Amino acid sequence: MEFCPKCGSVIMGRNCARCNYQSDEEVKLETSQTMPKKKEVVCIDEDEHEVNPIVDEPCKKCKNPQCYFWTKQTRAGDEAETKFYKCTKCKHIWREYR
Repeated sequence: MEFCPKCGSVIMGRNCARCNYQSDEEVKLETSQTMPKKKEVVCIDEDEHEVNPIVDEPCKKCKNPQCYFWTKQTRAGDEAETKFYKCTKCKHIWREYR
């Protein structure tokens, strides 16, 4: 690896990328590092792996007594967040504004 005598940055090929200094000979970079092999990507079906908490709230559609819930800021930052529910049985989703 060669460094530019003017600005100190690494010279790639014959030219310094920072100050356009030109070297007399071409610099070839060598490395002993290898790229790691790509890992396999696995898709997870959200329906099989719910991670939201379960609360006692009757479903508006099937009257099941429990559902998942989560909150999200859907309006301006100075307004209350929106609470979403999802039935554990029929998967019906509804929301409540506070």
